[in-house]
This record gives sequence, C-alpha cells and structure tokens, in this order.
Amino acid sequence: MSDTPDLVLSAQSGDGARFTELYERIAPALYTWAEVRIRPELRTFVDPQDVVQEVWLRAWKAFRGFDPQSQSFRYWIFRVAKNVMLEVFRELRSPDGGVPGGDPSKRLLVLRDVPDSATAISRRLARDERLKLFAGWIASLDEDERMLVVHLGLEGMTQQEVAERLSLSRDAVAKRWQRLLARVAEQGAMRELFAEAG
Repeated sequence: MSDTPDLVLSAQSGDGARFTELYERIAPALYTWAEVRIRPELRTFVDPQDVVQEVWLRAWKAFRGFDPQSQSFRYWIFRVAKNVMLEVFRELRSPDGGVPGGDPSKRLLVLRDVPDSATAISRRLARDERLKLFAGWIASLDEDERMLVVHLGLEGMTQQEVAERLSLSRDAVAKRWQRLLARVAEQGAMRELFAEAG
C-alpha cells in the first residue's frame, strides 16, 4: 500500500488510478457520513451513493489545487462533501421543494461521466452491512455525541475546532470523545473509519 503523500503527488500529476486509490481509503468514512447526514425522508431525492460519486467527481476536478502542506486529504475531501450537501439541502429548501421538474421520483444530484471506479466504490459501500449498522449506531446517539462523531471522528476536525463549533471546552470534547471511543470499542464497531483526532 502506497503512502498518502506519494499517492497525492502521483494523483496531482494526473494519475487517475492513484487518485482512485487515495479516494477509496476515505470513501467508507464519507459514505457513513452521508448515511448519517441524509435524513430518511430525503432519500427519495438524494442517496449516499450519489454523494460519494459526486464528491469523487468534484474532488478529481479540483485536486490540482489541493495543498497537502496546509491540510490533510481527509479534511479537504470532507470540505468538498460539505459543499455538495449544502447545495443539496439548499435545493431542497427552494420554492419548488427541491424536486427537479416537480417530479418527486427524480434525484437532486444528476451524475454524468462518473468513472467506473467511482461507481464501483459507491456500490460496494452501499452493500456493506457493517457501514449501515455503524451509521445506524451513530444516528442513535444524542445530538452532541452524534456531532462529535461526525466532526471529530469522520470529518477529522480538531478537538479545538469541534469545541468552538459545539460551544464546549476543549477538555469537555476530549473527555466525551474518549467515552465515545470506549463505547465504539465495546461494540466492536468500525473505529478504523475515524480520523486520528487531536
């Protein structure tokens, strides 16, 4: 397995296979994040698979601008994902209810020219029962705990950033995070999806 910095260099020079390898590492966390963020009643309009593929497309187009010296790939990719989700939620709040052409059977993300590798990754993730169970566990947490897992664990924000976002002290975030990690370990849940939070 190649190191992330080597993959970044190869991908930024235009090697799509290296970008796919890099993206595949983060895709399970991204898929879980989308599962948690998209409420069940919105699944008619947007699916986590669509989000994973749309993020792949946008990230690949913008990848030459990614600076690994200023931020991690995880942090950057989740910024792309947040922008995708913000656009989707904004469209859902639009006057026509976000329904493309007024047809509730149509998706909000219209994906074109999606590489086979991105489609294969998203389909594999959608069939992964462990990811669905883990996303369900996260969704069952109270709001503060869920946001800790989303921001600190999946998105890779720092404890200080999460403390500011949730209006908590850094110590409170650190203590709550340690308790959550212990619960994850007790359940044998997918700790490997989490960033190394600090």
